[in-house]
This record gives sequence, C-alpha cells and structure tokens, in this order.
Amino acid sequence: MNENITVRRVGANEASGYVEALADVLIDCVEGGASISFLLPISRATAIEFWTRVMQGVARDERILLVAENAEGHVLGTVQIVTDQPENQPHRADIAKMLVARRARRRGIAQHLLIAADEAARAAGKSVLVLDTVTGGDAERLYERAGWQRVGVVPNYALMPDGTLCGTTFFHKQLA
Repeated sequence: MNENITVRRVGANEASGYVEALADVLIDCVEGGASISFLLPISRATAIEFWTRVMQGVARDERILLVAENAEGHVLGTVQIVTDQPENQPHRADIAKMLVARRARRRGIAQHLLIAADEAARAAGKSVLVLDTVTGGDAERLYERAGWQRVGVVPNYALMPDGTLCGTTFFHKQLA
C-alpha cells in the first residue's frame, strides 16, 4: 500500500464529521456497479441517511468503523465490523460495507482495511468473522487471499445496482 494511506478507527466523537466523505465513497461504489445493498440511481440523501445510521451504531458501540485516508485526509475506503450480535454469539462479528473508491483501487487499500478489521475484531474479543460478497467479483479473490474460507453460494440472493439478480458467496474467518 502507498505509504501515504492510513487506516484508522473512527471514534464516536468524530464519526459525524465523516458522513459526507463516506457518502461520496458509497455513491461512487454503487455507480461503479458494486452490489452493496443499494440500487441506481442512488441519491445523496440516501447515502447520507445510511451513514448517519452507521454513525449512530458507532456511538452505541454496536459497530466499529475503519477508514482509509490519504495524506490530505481524503477518505478512499472503509469497512465496518458489526459487533452487536445475538446473546448466543458474543464471539462473532460481521464484516460489512467494504468499500474502496474506484480511483483508489488496486493500491492494496482493501487488503489493509481487512488486516485492520481483523485487529479491531480481536481487540473487541471476537474470534469468528463472517461476510458475504457478490459471486464472481474481485472481492472473492481478495477475501480468499486474506485467509477467509468460502462457505457457499446462494444463487439470486441480491440485486446488482441495475436491478439484475446476482449470487452471493458467504465466507468466514476464524481469528487465532
């Protein structure tokens, strides 16, 4: 990764200051075809509403938010660790919304976000991580290289931003 990129945890006291920048990344990813829960056209209001809810979860200590920033402080990527789980799963967390702006891809940012997510999850007492991603996408290879184990594929699980059905591949990772 470029030495000018920093991955860090966003604290609850500063989270609201990141809503606009994260909305930009979300919109860019959806417009680029990422299947991440949103359909085209995605409005700025929808993106801001989503990140406002995420920040509320950060403030309630239900999720951990990590961002990748360049030397100028511009957000280039993000990932969340959803730590709020059912009573019988206190050891588990979900990795959610791994996003890297299109202009910043192929620079190792996603890999470093995943490493930081592993560390943050361990620090939060989590030993099992799960995630899902669109079947056949670049992210599948990223997760496999990062030590994630494929669980299986559910055909027609979600919609791509253009409304077409896509399969979803589920992964897990056991943290040592």
